[in-house]
Amino acid sequence: MSALNSATWRLIKTETTLSIRDKVAPLWGVGCPLLVLIILGAVPALKEPLQGAGGLTAFDVYVPVMILFALAIVALTALPATLAGYRENGVLRRMQSTPVGPARVLAAQLVANLALAAVAMVLFLVVAGLGFGVEPPRNPAGFALAWLLAAAALLSIGLLVTALAPGRGPASAIGTMLFFPLMFFAGLWVPIANMPPLLQGISHYTPLGAGMQAFQDAYLGAFPAAQPLLILAAYAAGCALAAVRWFRWQ
Repeated sequence: MSALNSATWRLIKTETTLSIRDKVAPLWGVGCPLLVLIILGAVPALKEPLQGAGGLTAFDVYVPVMILFALAIVALTALPATLAGYRENGVLRRMQSTPVGPARVLAAQLVANLALAAVAMVLFLVVAGLGFGVEPPRNPAGFALAWLLAAAALLSIGLLVTALAPGRGPASAIGTMLFFPLMFFAGLWVPIANMPPLLQGISHYTPLGAGMQAFQDAYLGAFPAAQPLLILAAYAAGCALAAVRWFRWQ
């Protein structure tokens, strides 16, 4: 058992190293959202309070959007492309003949991507706070729970994309097709509060829209409402079960 645990830990370190070398997750999942955050922080008009946002400015609202941006890049782009590539190249099939097994590769990838997303989240909060005076979430426990559920939901969606895609190219294409509408409903281009009522209603039932709603509750000092948390948990559980049902190792 200890030998397997040691092998799992080495596998996690290896997968983390490979994901950094691959540059997709670090550059697009951390560097790109961070650059956008810094650019937005330099726009004076975004420092004006938004109507119906409890005193938050437009830039305050964009900080959690960028955190969701990083999660979405990692879960919908980096994770599916890597795992689908492993299956396409026979890595998972070859792992079946070893004591480690392909399931540990899957777990190592999940841990590596979750750790990268956590680093991005902390980095964005620090840069926004020290560089632009944005207050951290007033309810840190609620924010942490919302982030964990959002991460679980998005990573489960990424696993489902991996399960359904026949190879790396289709996995990247499906992930990209999901990324843009999900980010729209998270408020990347138009704040959710400024959307028409119909689009606001749709947004609240999407994983990133529910995540954004929970984040805003935490930023305002309240524990996130039950509805967005339950929606995130439903996405996490439903997509994870579907991914397990349809996942192909070879």
